[in-house]
Amino acid sequence: MTAPFANALLGWKTSKGRLVPNTADTASSMSMRLAAAVLENLGVEAAESPLLPRDPGSALEQMTRRDLQQELLELAPERAWDVHCGVLISRFQQYRHLDALDQLVRNQPALRVTIGTDYMIKPDVTVGISRHRLMDRAADPAPFLHAVISCKWTIRSDRVQNIRHEFGQMIRHRRGRQPHLVTLTAEPLPTRLASIARGTGEVDATYHVAFDALAEAVRSAGNQEQQNAWNECVAQGRLKPYDELAPTLAAW
Repeated sequence: MTAPFANALLGWKTSKGRLVPNTADTASSMSMRLAAAVLENLGVEAAESPLLPRDPGSALEQMTRRDLQQELLELAPERAWDVHCGVLISRFQQYRHLDALDQLVRNQPALRVTIGTDYMIKPDVTVGISRHRLMDRAADPAPFLHAVISCKWTIRSDRVQNIRHEFGQMIRHRRGRQPHLVTLTAEPLPTRLASIARGTGEVDATYHVAFDALAEAVRSAGNQEQQNAWNECVAQGRLKPYDELAPTLAAW
């Protein structure tokens, strides 16, 4: 129930002369405690590793893309999976019309002021299907956008707002079936996970790269507030282990 690449991303780093977990908010003692417990549960040695990526957020996106491409091909080989990082949603069937809208907006400054351009979204990871029995009859040969994964190494209030805004735009502007809209994170604080997992409809689910290790950390080292937030999100099916992501996408 832990992402296969978790140990390549999570570890210890030096910050202000002390060793800290690379997912922790150093201003929060509870974040530090839970993040350290996660690393212990993963069997990560309490020492700085030169192999950890300098930009774990970008590495999370790339490792997720590679893992999903492989897993989806194995789980549903009858589909032509199209997994990418950082491509415009207008590349996909449900959002092709945004190219024409964008051209109009760019050619008319007044429209640009009125409408803006925040509908041209480049999600962290997109999962498309470029060939399927239902698409054979489609007039548009563009791939179908099956899912979007917003990868956030940790959760902060501004990142929560960005996720909700982007997903809200995708819900409003789509033509056709809505893609599966999910978040993937390594955030150690359940209360921060709850800030995105508790939803107003924009996010289908939040997945965690070290779900089991964090579950044990919350049980052993979390205070009542963190335990309550964790239990709520898990019981409601809003917070899920990473290994459920690919099977969910393949089963749709």
